[in-house]
Amino acid sequence: RPAPACVLGIDLGTTSVKAALLMGAERGQVVAESCSRETQANTASLEAGPQGMEQNVWRIVRALNECLAALPQQQLQKVSHIGISGQMHGIVFWKRDKGCKWTECGTGPTFEPQEVSHLITWQDSRCSPTFLSSLPLPQSHISLATGFGCATVYWYLKKSPDFLKSYDAAGTIHDYVVAMLCDLKKPLMSIQNAASWGYFNSRSKSWNTDILKKSGFPVHLLPEVGDPGSIAGRTICAWHGIPKGAEVGIALGDFQCSVYSCLTERTDAVLNISTSAQLTISVPSGFQPPETPDPSSAVTYFPYFNGDYLAVAASLNGGNVLATFVDMVAQWTEELGLQVQESAIYTKIIKAALAQNDSKLSVHPTIFGERHIPEQLASVTNIAVSDLSLGHVTRALCRGIVENLCSMLPVQRLMEMGVRRILGSGSALARNEVLRQEVERIFPFPVVYGKDVDAAVGAAMVM
Repeated sequence: RPAPACVLGIDLGTTSVKAALLMGAERGQVVAESCSRETQANTASLEAGPQGMEQNVWRIVRALNECLAALPQQQLQKVSHIGISGQMHGIVFWKRDKGCKWTECGTGPTFEPQEVSHLITWQDSRCSPTFLSSLPLPQSHISLATGFGCATVYWYLKKSPDFLKSYDAAGTIHDYVVAMLCDLKKPLMSIQNAASWGYFNSRSKSWNTDILKKSGFPVHLLPEVGDPGSIAGRTICAWHGIPKGAEVGIALGDFQCSVYSCLTERTDAVLNISTSAQLTISVPSGFQPPETPDPSSAVTYFPYFNGDYLAVAASLNGGNVLATFVDMVAQWTEELGLQVQESAIYTKIIKAALAQNDSKLSVHPTIFGERHIPEQLASVTNIAVSDLSLGHVTRALCRGIVENLCSMLPVQRLMEMGVRRILGSGSALARNEVLRQEVERIFPFPVVYGKDVDAAVGAAMVM
């Protein structure tokens, strides 16, 4: 179909909300405007304690509203289609008839969350390996892991069943936004997001309802499922000046949208480093994933578009490792009686690392574990007196993040699959020159970098 004149792309990320306006031009669509706002949404988990990783949905929506308010009203009024992506695996619960309330703001009608739970994110670790092993075996090509939507529902079912009685709908955070914009009576979820929840068969495009029902799982919470790229509905109000009736696409996976924004050749591999990190290659058309997963494999097959799949080394350790390191340095300086802003620390450690071309220090950065080896945490080896400066440590940490991804999907395998170029994307890679240097040092391919609004741009391009 012909490309719409003006499309809004939105990405609801782990740390920020991003928006991009794509306009039709002679050479195709171009990014006319973009905007990003940090959500600062992390909040304590009352039920799961330190193992919980939750975010305040009201703060996420506030950041979304701020993002749209910063875009030119004149262009928003031309928007006919909205594409939305966001962090996969996580889950938010709400009441269908009370999920939000519409109010007036300076740029027109907008919605605010009402009877909505916290977002339990993909980083949540409340489901221990022992707990996961007690659950029914899914009929899916993807191994179940903590932070997956269905695993989290099981946790509430067994640990806090009264919590689930307060809600009658659930989805990812981007499924929630689509449902509110279109006033969907039942949430609609793409195959991409459904596969990321667990207990979903990508071949039959259906939930494992028989398996789930037998164990008492509240299957009424499961969304309906549709193909990525399809239309979920139309806006019920003139949202921030966007005309009422604008078509809204079914919510998409942020990773798939990041890949979609830049992948044009099957000989390209995409390296994305944002909060987490992924290295991916497209597999030949017609490929079908195995019936059952290999739990020890570092490579997972993600549903993409038009029935295709991506082979993905999906690491839990990316920009969040650097953020944790900065937080640690900030805590140390505070304990020493000094006050330094974390943003200033980040700038200084990158500058210090740029002054060190190499470091003998070896950092294995898996502080958050990995899904295929959750018990293996971070370590530091080869410690010498000559490599203890902030620059040496930061350089080694950045190299470790890239090496960890490379160990999951090795260079040799990339070569065997015909890769000729690396496309770099994601906010952490865009903002960190040391990471980019280490990518170019480790991978023997030309590297081309994109922007840190890739997922928002990809979501718009799909429309």
